[in-house]
Amino acid sequence: MADLKVKLVKSLIGSKKDQIATAYALGLHRIGDVSVQPDNAQTRGKIKKIVHLLEVEE
Repeated sequence: MADLKVKLVKSLIGSKKDQIATAYALGLHRIGDVSVQPDNAQTRGKIKKIVHLLEVEE
């Protein structure tokens, strides 16, 4: 199965608590942090929730 490379490009300041928790669940804490996640339905759902803060590569 393929992996997704997820990068946090916008600040979490001012985001809702659930969006911040989602970013932390993806392993993203600071701007510029990169995480490699498995490409599955759970990861896609997390990405969809905070897509406006991320940059995603397949």
